Amino acid sequence: MTTPTTQATDPHAGEPDVPPSSSGNLGDIVRAYIARLRGGDLGSLPAVLGLIVLVAVFSALRPERFPSAFNIANLLNQSAAVVVLAMGLVFVLLLGEIDLSAGFTGGTAAAVTGVVMTQHGWGWIPSLLTGLATGALIGAVIGLLVARLGIPSFVVTLAFFLGLQGVVLVIIGEGGTIAYRNEVILKLNNNPMPVWLGWTLAVVALALYALLTWRTDSRRRRHGLEAQPVLLWAIKTGALVVLVLAFVAFLSQERSPNPTLKSIKGVPLVVAIIVGLLVVLTYLLDRTAWGRHIYAVGGNAEASRRSGISVARIKLTCFIMCSTLAALAGLLIASRNNSASPTTGGGTFLLYGVGAAVIGGTSLFGGRGRVSNAIIGGLVISVIDNGMGLLRQSTGNVYMITGLVLLVAAGVDAISRRQATASGRA
Repeated sequence: MTTPTTQATDPHAGEPDVPPSSSGNLGDIVRAYIARLRGGDLGSLPAVLGLIVLVAVFSALRPERFPSAFNIANLLNQSAAVVVLAMGLVFVLLLGEIDLSAGFTGGTAAAVTGVVMTQHGWGWIPSLLTGLATGALIGAVIGLLVARLGIPSFVVTLAFFLGLQGVVLVIIGEGGTIAYRNEVILKLNNNPMPVWLGWTLAVVALALYALLTWRTDSRRRRHGLEAQPVLLWAIKTGALVVLVLAFVAFLSQERSPNPTLKSIKGVPLVVAIIVGLLVVLTYLLDRTAWGRHIYAVGGNAEASRRSGISVARIKLTCFIMCSTLAALAGLLIASRNNSASPTTGGGTFLLYGVGAAVIGGTSLFGGRGRVSNAIIGGLVISVIDNGMGLLRQSTGNVYMITGLVLLVAAGVDAISRRQATASGRA
């Protein structure tokens, strides 16, 4: 699926592009952002607007259920595995490649983890590491076949899609399950954090974000490089502080149907896992040579090869990253379901993962996308699934609406690429 065409490889696609010396007021910031949108650099804006509209519609149609703290927390737990899978798929999509086996890679990792943890009595740490290592090994084999032998990723991962289904069936048995009994693993995608921990992590994360972004911009200005204006930094930081603190306060409410029997309040633990992944993976893509090489290879593999980048190594490491995160996603499914089964990682799981990355703003043509796209797209898909379920819509209607949203996202991507080419940004 790698395309030879050259395109923009800016990891900060979708952010206002303004010169450091002439963009100190709000009017300049808005005009620069509009100019960037007209140039085809939409980033995650369509997905964010779509998410807002969907939340507003379902909240209006089911005001007593959809916007409740209980349902929102449940929605976050439901979306976690798809979001993590989409995070991994972003890495191969940035190369213009695809991984059709990612769903059953997660299922295989969940099955292996269940065997060593339940049947052999391993602790949760070695069991978890074994599951992740299983995913990394699968990704390494796929990456070697694609990068070294030159077999198209579609063919390789389709073969693994079929083969790994058989592996899961051999490990678990048709119609069987492997129960998860370790309390730590079960809490990953079921339990909330203590309220005090949620507030502490939120405040610390916001303070670090404000400090690091301020220091980065200041350093760039001192060296005469392009940096966002102080006003834009203040607007973005202030908006993030308000949203995060409101989110934590909302989920810190008591949401148990029967508080006297069991109290449920606090941010779901899996949110901290996803935020941690977002920070680490974004740093790898934005702040390391490896990340810059990924964007370069996705934009133009041949030009990258001629400039001295090891294209084969980049492809290999991206497939390893994708499969490792797919393994974590499979473990989150097993944690949510309290077991691993032959259907873990199957069904629409892979399709939703790819859809989440694309809906969030990652280009299918390579070279453009961010890890945060996976979170936004995953929330869009989960809101549709959750909201339609509350409206008692059939599964067929849910699939049709989700497919329509994915088609619109792909169309927006194609149109924005055309605009970027016409404006000289690609």
